[in-house]
Amino acid sequence: MAPMTLTVGFDLDMTLIDSRPGIRATYLELSARTGVRIDADLAVSRLGPPLEHELAHWFPEEHVAEMAAAYREIYPTRAIHPTRALPGAEGAISAVRAAGGRSVVVTAKNGPHAELHLTHLGLEPDAVIGGLWAEAKAEALRAESADVYVGDHLGDIRGARAASALAVSVATGPYDEEALRAAGADVVLTDLTAFPSWWTAYTASADALA
Repeated sequence: MAPMTLTVGFDLDMTLIDSRPGIRATYLELSARTGVRIDADLAVSRLGPPLEHELAHWFPEEHVAEMAAAYREIYPTRAIHPTRALPGAEGAISAVRAAGGRSVVVTAKNGPHAELHLTHLGLEPDAVIGGLWAEAKAEALRAESADVYVGDHLGDIRGARAASALAVSVATGPYDEEALRAAGADVVLTDLTAFPSWWTAYTASADALA
């Protein structure tokens, strides 16, 4: 019997990368350009939802789309260089590939910026799909036949559930392990350094059940 080919989806911000310094710098530049006070530290403490959700806290609704465009224009020059891969990110993608699996990044961040981050950090998933949040992530996860989705946010758990994928959570974002379990995560890891050993056990079990 041919070995199973499993596909793992990964969220980006605070799952694979710590983008807070770059996002903070982008908000500060947007604030300087517009003269509107933005609490950048508060903004980066609640990463996960689409950009427009955060901008709505600082700008009137009729200006959110315009400010989102301005933010995205600033982003490549402020946010890419300061961002770092989170511990275990490269190892997690490599573990999936070593087992003959595929890794796909599914994120609320727009695709071009997600790809800039991944290229800068030398992370090489098999596909990158941007602009999807929470249950909408299921569109890409189903299209990619993802068996597992790894994220840090409660919205990532909802996306995995909607796609009938195993919800694996890492406590590197705004929620601790207890909150992630309470929200229905199937597996909770401290961070991605724990992923390869979990993945080895999971694939062994999946092969046995195939």
